[in-house]
Amino acid sequence: MPNPLQYNKKFDELNEEEKKLLEINKKTIADFVEQSSSISDVNYATRNAHAKTYAVAKGTFRIEPDIPELLRPFFDKEKFDLTIRFSNAQLKIKNSKKDIPAYGFAVQIRDDNGGLLANYPLVNFPLFPINSVPTFLKLFTAVNMFYIKKWSHLFPILIQGIKMIPSLLTADMARNVIKLMGKRNDFILSFDYYSVGAYRLGDLIIKIKLCPRNVDRDTGRKKKIKESLTNYLKIHDFTADVLIQICYDLKDQPINKLNVEWKNSPYIKIGEVKIDKDSLLDSRNCTNELLSFNPFESKIFFQPVGKIQKLRDEAYKVSVQTRRKINKLLHGKGVEK
Repeated sequence: MPNPLQYNKKFDELNEEEKKLLEINKKTIADFVEQSSSISDVNYATRNAHAKTYAVAKGTFRIEPDIPELLRPFFDKEKFDLTIRFSNAQLKIKNSKKDIPAYGFAVQIRDDNGGLLANYPLVNFPLFPINSVPTFLKLFTAVNMFYIKKWSHLFPILIQGIKMIPSLLTADMARNVIKLMGKRNDFILSFDYYSVGAYRLGDLIIKIKLCPRNVDRDTGRKKKIKESLTNYLKIHDFTADVLIQICYDLKDQPINKLNVEWKNSPYIKIGEVKIDKDSLLDSRNCTNELLSFNPFESKIFFQPVGKIQKLRDEAYKVSVQTRRKINKLLHGKGVEK
């Protein structure tokens, strides 16, 4: 096996044009969050992405006893405490029976003293359809403005959508879209979940995959997703294997090309996530809505890597700051989610 590639901050650096577009985008994120309660018709400010919470639960991360020696310095305990949020990727909360199958499995890892070690917002699709930072920022800005000002900003979305087409035309993207469509009605806990972009593990660069064990894909098929998920977690334990890939060569494991899968890097099992039955928290409580799963709040040696990931840092900060400011005011008046 070749030597792992070492982390370099150059993987994350934005140019001047990208920095200017990011500042514009951050303003629209704040505007969206400020108006999000009316956009989604709820009595609290929502997130700028993955706004809809299905459930929040406590869990544990148990470490494999025979993980490779290379990884042992990062896992000095047998288990870690987790807070897990299940969500949908849409910006607007809709009270519908069937949401689009774009699910989130966000994991927060803490130490014995309750200190934050890492946040990992995982999703049920392994790729990201945009590699160009300017295209992503212009599209995200246009989408925010569309929700705020409606149809007057539809044309910019269409323009940036057209620019996305080349990055959608990869074999990996086509294969995973077909796979997702085949599973579109499956139970939320039967999906694999992925980090999409890369993360640091000290000086290593990794991707993460979470694979549920023994979950029936037909569970709750005739029920709303939130209902089927909460009912399942009340009476069943949930277990999923945690696997990682290590970056050895940018040709086979590209960091800033998110529309292709990593090749020639075998998955290594490092542990398992466990949610004991009846470990649900009250997702309606405003305290849980104020939770942040920003991966850049993690310890420095667990943080995301890459230019698209760097954009998420600023986006999370603006979204969280605006959302917390509004919701703390609401919470002070006795309003709960």
